[in-house]
Amino acid sequence: MITADDLIGLIRAYNPSTNAEQIAKAYGFCQEMHEGQFRRSGEPYYTHPVAVARILADQHLDDATIITALLHDTIEDTKASFVDVERMFSREVAELVDGVTKLTNLQLSSRVNKQAENFRKLIMATSKDIRVTLVKLADRLHNMRTIRSMTPEKQQQKALETMDIYAPLAGRMGMHWLREELEDLAFQVLNPDGRKSIMRRFIKLQNET
Repeated sequence: MITADDLIGLIRAYNPSTNAEQIAKAYGFCQEMHEGQFRRSGEPYYTHPVAVARILADQHLDDATIITALLHDTIEDTKASFVDVERMFSREVAELVDGVTKLTNLQLSSRVNKQAENFRKLIMATSKDIRVTLVKLADRLHNMRTIRSMTPEKQQQKALETMDIYAPLAGRMGMHWLREELEDLAFQVLNPDGRKSIMRRFIKLQNET
């Protein structure tokens, strides 16, 4: 888990004019608001939004998107309000965080309703700003990377959502690396034996070339 200074260093490498003070402020606010909350893995909850921010910093996103990533669960899961976020950061950030919250609250059950395409369209339509969708995709990526701490039932549900909705959405946005990783992580849950067989064949082919 990276520190605030580490995150600022990553951002400054591609954006020398980054507002380091605001990034550090958002990092601290994230820690403060999620204090006493823990992930199923036992890690402090704030490590999740920090990881999401890291994913987006690696993709060279702007300051507002990084700050939104750090704060993306505050309105939904803490005592922080839209007004608090607007007052401390900006109207832009508050609206982005609110947009991520609305996407999170969508009830997705694509395999049951066979409406994955409609849900993808709904996600795009709900996102007035493409950055909302980018934060949500990074959020899903980190959750999939750490999915083993969830119950088997929850793993299946999240893997199906990822395969049906989030991976195709990433592909539609031209983020093929993200689509491929999401599909691979979901496949590990949905068909672990099949994935192992494919990986063995892949390694064998590589060794033969």
